[in-house]
Amino acid sequence: MSPAAGSPGGGTQVTLTGSNFTQATVVRFGPNLALSFTVVSATQITAVAPPGSGVVQVTVTTPGGTSNGVAYSYVVAPVPVLTSVFPGQGPVGGGNMVTLTGSGFTGATAVRFGSTPASSFTVLSATQITAVAPPGSGTVQVTVTTPGGTSNGVAYSYVVAPVPVLTSVSPGQGPVGGGNTVTLTGSGLTGVTAVTFGATPASSFTVGSATQITAVAPPGAAGPVQITVTGPGGTSNGVTYFYVGVPTLTSAAPAQGPTPGGTTVTLTGTNLLGATAVRFGAVNATSFTVVSATQITAVAPPGSGTVQITVVTPGGTSNGVPYTYVATPVLTGLSPTVGPLDTGTTVTLFGSGLTTTGSVLFGSTPASFTVVSDTWVTAIAPSGPAGPVNVRVTTPGGSSNSVVYTRVGPPGI
Repeated sequence: MSPAAGSPGGGTQVTLTGSNFTQATVVRFGPNLALSFTVVSATQITAVAPPGSGVVQVTVTTPGGTSNGVAYSYVVAPVPVLTSVFPGQGPVGGGNMVTLTGSGFTGATAVRFGSTPASSFTVLSATQITAVAPPGSGTVQVTVTTPGGTSNGVAYSYVVAPVPVLTSVSPGQGPVGGGNTVTLTGSGLTGVTAVTFGATPASSFTVGSATQITAVAPPGAAGPVQITVTGPGGTSNGVTYFYVGVPTLTSAAPAQGPTPGGTTVTLTGTNLLGATAVRFGAVNATSFTVVSATQITAVAPPGSGTVQITVVTPGGTSNGVPYTYVATPVLTGLSPTVGPLDTGTTVTLFGSGLTTTGSVLFGSTPASFTVVSDTWVTAIAPSGPAGPVNVRVTTPGGSSNSVVYTRVGPPGI
């Protein structure tokens, strides 16, 4: 039998478990009939205990006879005592959780706010109950009813909460994948129960004060949404938050430059607005300018080798595109060092860093050339006046030092 005890005033519902209950006609608590009973199955009956006292034997009678008895005790329950209600106030619409503290709460059958039953309640222990306040107004007395009676009352006030107002969100943008923390500023934020980005609830949020909330943005589609908060006083106005797509890079032009840096590189891609950093490998660009959502110009910092250029925006970090640092070319000599005034002489230039040679100049005059290796370039000397001329090569790594080529006029008799 469960429970095996109840109030002397009766009314406790008891579940009897056994066998051969199908045609039960009588359930007795000692000499007294149960106030009512229901045959649930051949093995179970629920019965409402009548008033009584002491310990009695509960029996079941069927056409097959009367069962053995099991003990049921009538116990005098203490009158419950309520000492505090926390919080002591809440919105007129109800719905907030209230903790009741006191004694004698075991077996509580009702919690009332004035004459209105709590929306729901849970008996945590003999000294504590949590209850959801129903809608109401003014100041009412909260009471608890148990088999021992109804407690004293403790005051609870219904207050009209202000409608929350939002004035700003910082930062005002973030990645489509969410996960970034934003700070909402406004007023009337105490007791906020929901923060939404568009129609999507925040991943989590913390009410810092009546004027500030921090929230973790959920995932969303690229574009603007309205953030709103809901509290006891209603739902706020919206503030705009932008979901930004992850940036992508498709090209860098030029894709190479000198090791000292200084080259202006044009980056092409998507979702580049709001860029906060451009990196060449792990090194920040010397400077950069966001031209549009698809283009950024950046000045390469010093470096070496091949590195990946990436762009960082509120939407995240882009893929990388390669950029190669090229050493400044060096010339160590040329052969022959002397030639005629007319064009046509093949001159071999020796040095290092010559693989990416883009031009060969005799003075200011460009010459046709062929790159043979990183240390060897051949050029056709252009025509020019008699005398020495400085020869140099240019590559993405810069301009080389000069070596001298001398033009000599034809002999005369």
